Amino acid sequence: MNALRSGLVRTWNDPLLRFLVLGIGSYLLWQLFYEQVLHPWGRLDRTVINGLVWAATVMLEGLGYEMLPEPRVDLERYIGVQGGSHLWIGDPCNGVSLFAVFAIFIIAFPGPWRHKAWFIPGGILLIHLMNAIRVVVLCIVVTKSYDLLNFNHDYTFYVVVYGGVFLLWYLWVTRFSGLKKARSA
Repeated sequence: MNALRSGLVRTWNDPLLRFLVLGIGSYLLWQLFYEQVLHPWGRLDRTVINGLVWAATVMLEGLGYEMLPEPRVDLERYIGVQGGSHLWIGDPCNGVSLFAVFAIFIIAFPGPWRHKAWFIPGGILLIHLMNAIRVVVLCIVVTKSYDLLNFNHDYTFYVVVYGGVFLLWYLWVTRFSGLKKARSA
């Protein structure tokens, strides 16, 4: 029993193994909770999509675009500008899963909780803003060509948004985690 306990303590004190166990375990728990509770409930996805539509509408109108009238069904999920067509925002495109992966990384990675307490909500807000900008650009792109919409949705914006998330992770590791200070000490 003592050998098992000392092995677990050594494993937990290894930063890489601790990060992997916490990260993978938290992700699996998140997936289970999301698929069994949050997604069927629907309110979280709806709220995030409503926020995306609102933010994108504000930006598009600020750029001088005239919005398409709302369709009669599922109002909160559609957005479009004159000269284009409506875009439908599905649950997989709302960013909720990306919020979770971002937060899990920050929680699992070493660093002071006083920084995690503001970095996680701030990062989620930035990811949401990047996603709203993505919706804005897709609304504009669809006025030019529907084929361009599909390419940009499927490839370009994955690189841009995930690149932004990796940049946030990089900032956490290099600036806020305290890892550099610990190594230089």
